[in-house]
Amino acid sequence: MPLTPAPDGPARTPLRIVVADDAVLLREGLVRLLADEGHRVVASVGDGPALVGAVLEHRPDVSVVDVRMPPTHTDEGLRAAIAARAQLPGAPILVLSQYVEASYAAELLADGSGAVGYLLKDRVARVEEFLDALERVARGATVLDPQVVSQLLAGQRRKDPLAALTPRERQLLALMAEGHSNAALARQLVLSNSAVEKHIGNVFAKLGLPPDDSQHRRVLAVLAYLDA
Repeated sequence: MPLTPAPDGPARTPLRIVVADDAVLLREGLVRLLADEGHRVVASVGDGPALVGAVLEHRPDVSVVDVRMPPTHTDEGLRAAIAARAQLPGAPILVLSQYVEASYAAELLADGSGAVGYLLKDRVARVEEFLDALERVARGATVLDPQVVSQLLAGQRRKDPLAALTPRERQLLALMAEGHSNAALARQLVLSNSAVEKHIGNVFAKLGLPPDDSQHRRVLAVLAYLDA
């Protein structure tokens, strides 16, 4: 979606910016837009290594980075942004992309230092929204597109083996980890033995532990609980 000019607003703090995008027209368009808003583009580059070099050389207030850059046009921009922050911790990065690369987005956020943004291009409908996100990232904030947040949370749920368990099943599994027998579980949870067995069966199923004569499912379930 093309960016459209926003109405006149309050004066903005001039920023020193690195722009990284392999699409020349888009890159030059961003340079022009930022200059018109009073910002200074200290470097304009078209690939990952050049981005890392520009960030280390100029130490900009913020860098605007496209995800897809040469040579494979997949995730080089994000990987370069991560590499730049590894060498210059906390370097502010605003990623603009047409899609969500959840694994690298999570890695970009992993150090917890903030100053990171990840916006989908088709959601930046107005220049004002883009400029506001840019300034917030430069000040150290984290700005994420709602779709990015959704996919990151979905990834976390997939990685948590206990995410599918109900509170009662988690409670039962915690007691199993303490070594309690089914009879002891029934007494502590005030349940019948058959109800305990049903809950345990549900835990095994949700943890992906089908009947297997060669492995003890109860032990594997406890190990999954302890690991989580």
